[in-house]
Amino acid sequence: MAVDTAGQARTHLDLKSAQLPVVAMVLKTTDVASIAAELAARRADDPEFFDNDPVLIDLSAVQDEPQPIDFAALVKTLRSHRTQPVAVRGGSSAQRQDAHDAGLIAAPDAPPPRMQAPRENTPREVVHEVIREVEVVREVPVPAPAPGTVVVDKPLRSGQQVYARGSDLVVMAVVSFGAEVIADGNIHVYAPLRGRAIAGARGDTSARIFSTCMEPQLVSVAGIYRTTETELPDNVRGKPAQVRLDGEKLLIEPL
Repeated sequence: MAVDTAGQARTHLDLKSAQLPVVAMVLKTTDVASIAAELAARRADDPEFFDNDPVLIDLSAVQDEPQPIDFAALVKTLRSHRTQPVAVRGGSSAQRQDAHDAGLIAAPDAPPPRMQAPRENTPREVVHEVIREVEVVREVPVPAPAPGTVVVDKPLRSGQQVYARGSDLVVMAVVSFGAEVIADGNIHVYAPLRGRAIAGARGDTSARIFSTCMEPQLVSVAGIYRTTETELPDNVRGKPAQVRLDGEKLLIEPL
C-alpha cells in the first residue's frame, strides 16, 4: 500500500487558476426548437461560425418565462452545432436547478461595466492599452499587400489575427468569433464581422471600421473600445454599419 508521508513531493500535477474565453449565448426564448432553427440558419450562412467553442448560456432575458427549458435537448442541440455548453448565468432558481440536472454549472453574474480608462496623449500608450485588452493567440499569413492597403480574401477563424501595420485593412470574407483584425488605419470587412476589430491601433482618431454585417465581439478605435457586453442597437446589429470616434465617444452608425 502506498503511503503519503508528510513533506513528500507531489509532481504529478499542478493546480492553478485559469481564464477561458467563452461564447455568451443570450436566450430570448425557452423554445428549444426555435433556437435550433436559428442556429441552423446562422451556420448555413457561415459553416465555420462555431469551432467547438465553449458556450455560456445566459438566461437573464427568459428568467420570468413560465415555460420550462428542456436543457437536455438544448445541450444536445448546441453540441450538434459545434459548440460545447458548459455553464448557465442568470435565470430563475428552477431554471438553474434544471440546468444543473443537465450537467451545466452555474456561473456568476456578469460584473458591472468597467469605467473607461483615461486615454494617454501618446500613440505608444494607446497601443499598449489595445494589446492589454486583446490576447493574440496565433497569426495567419497574409499575402503581400498593395501599397497602402492589406487585402485578405480568406475567412478568419477563431484565434487567427491579421495586423495591417501602417496601412488600411480590407477583408473580403467572414471574421469569425475569436478572430482579430488590427490596422493602423481603417478596417473594411465586406462580410460578417463577428470577431475583434481594432482600427487606429497607433492612435489615429480618424480611423474607422466598416462592415456589411456588424456583429462584433469587440470594436476599438484609437484605444476607445466597446464589447458585446453592451448589445448593439437593432438598426446596426447584423446590418451594414460603421464605427468612428466623436471626441472621446465611440459611435456605431448605420450605413
